[in-house]
Amino acid sequence: MGGIFESLSGAGGKRAEGKSAQNIANFNAAVAKQQGKAAETKATFAQKRQAESAEKTQSALTAKIAAAGGLGSPVAADILAEQAAESELENLLIGYEGEVGARRAESQATIDRLSGRLAKQRGKSAGRAANVGFGLQLASLGLLAKGA
Repeated sequence: MGGIFESLSGAGGKRAEGKSAQNIANFNAAVAKQQGKAAETKATFAQKRQAESAEKTQSALTAKIAAAGGLGSPVAADILAEQAAESELENLLIGYEGEVGARRAESQATIDRLSGRLAKQRGKSAGRAANVGFGLQLASLGLLAKGA
C-alpha cells in the first residue's frame, strides 16, 4: 500500500519513526564500539607506563639495598622478588580492566544494534496496524454509507 492511503493512515510516519530510532541506535552502537577500542588503547598505554615505572622502582630498590650492603642477603632477594611480582600483578590488572571495559562496550554496541532492529520492526508493525485500522474505518464508513 502506498500513496494517499499511507499518508491518511499515518503508517508512513510510524515506519519513519522506527527507521529513525534504528539509525539512532546504530549511531550509539558505533560510539560504544569506539569506546571499547579507546578502553583497550588506554589500557595498553597505562600498562606500558606502569611497566616503566615498575622498572624504575625495582632499580631504585636494588640500588638502595646495594647501598646498604644487603644485596647478597636472602631477605633482599625476597623483597626484590616480591616487588617484581606486585608490579607484574598490577600490570596484569590494568590490562584486565581494559579488556573488561572493551568487552562491556562491545556488549553495549550489540545491545544498541539489536534495539535498533527492534525499533525498526516496531515501526513496521505500527505502520501495518495503522493501515489495518484505517482500512477498517474506511470499510465501516462504506458500510454505513450503503446502509443509509
